[in-house]
Amino acid sequence: MAEVLVFVDHVDGAVRKPTLELLTLARRVGEPVAVALGAGAAATAGVLGEHGAVKVLVSEASEYADYLVVPKVDALQAAYGVVSPVAVLVPSSAEGKEIAARLAVRIGSGIITDAVDLEAGEQGVVATQSAFAASFTTKSRISRGTPVITVKPNSAPVEPATGAGAVEELAVEFSALASGTKVLSRTPRQSTGRPELTEAAIVVSGGRGVNGAENFAIIEALADSLGAAVGASRAAVDAGWYPHSNQVGQTGKSVSPQLYIASGISGAIQHRAGMQTSKTIVAINKDAEAPIFDLVDYGVVGDLFNVVPQLTDEVTARKG
Repeated sequence: MAEVLVFVDHVDGAVRKPTLELLTLARRVGEPVAVALGAGAAATAGVLGEHGAVKVLVSEASEYADYLVVPKVDALQAAYGVVSPVAVLVPSSAEGKEIAARLAVRIGSGIITDAVDLEAGEQGVVATQSAFAASFTTKSRISRGTPVITVKPNSAPVEPATGAGAVEELAVEFSALASGTKVLSRTPRQSTGRPELTEAAIVVSGGRGVNGAENFAIIEALADSLGAAVGASRAAVDAGWYPHSNQVGQTGKSVSPQLYIASGISGAIQHRAGMQTSKTIVAINKDAEAPIFDLVDYGVVGDLFNVVPQLTDEVTARKG
């Protein structure tokens, strides 16, 4: 059976959820061969094997931490030469897209970004994408070379499957460009205890209607009751009410959770572009004519300062 390269996103051996989703998609079109790089790479083999990886190509060289993306591109190109895959799958993060684009240029192939589904076609792997702020769904394939595809988080379920997970050392010859940009220092991101925004199964977002930084505590309380991530509209971020790292929208982050709750958000096209592919959308807004209601599965017309605390209390009560 044809093999599919899967780039592993991990932190010191702890595999992040988008990689496990990639393994689910990879099994639809071939046998997953995972590529794990950096410190703790070998420790990923157990989890990857439990999710269908037949092989795990490992390289723990220090270059992956000491320099920016080029060493990872070198390694993925080396893995491509060893495996000759039918597709290369990479998580659709900012770094993932850069790695994928550089690899596609090197191997003379096309690239598809932000795919939400994959299937095997008669002429190669077919990727599904959402286009024009998710107003349309497209299916496309690469016409030349091996498709390099980045996949949005939460596009597929995490499905355990038995795989050999055999560890093999990947021989990597780093290019002259690999050491071009050195990482001089790192500052750990302060943990909030909440899920990563782009990976969360539930996202609760606040907008202009929250009316102040101090009022985001209401949004956070609902998010914490649901085990959700907190998002914000551009209006809220521009007003300084919440960090830019939590912005959802065309100039922020794109999310595709199982549940998206928009509180005090009117539903401008810029915001819709970042959340319209969510599986279930709930809006809370006191303006019955707000554009967000054209998009939602469930809408509540009411003051968020009354509705959201009641919702938080109800969730907490049911959990209790």
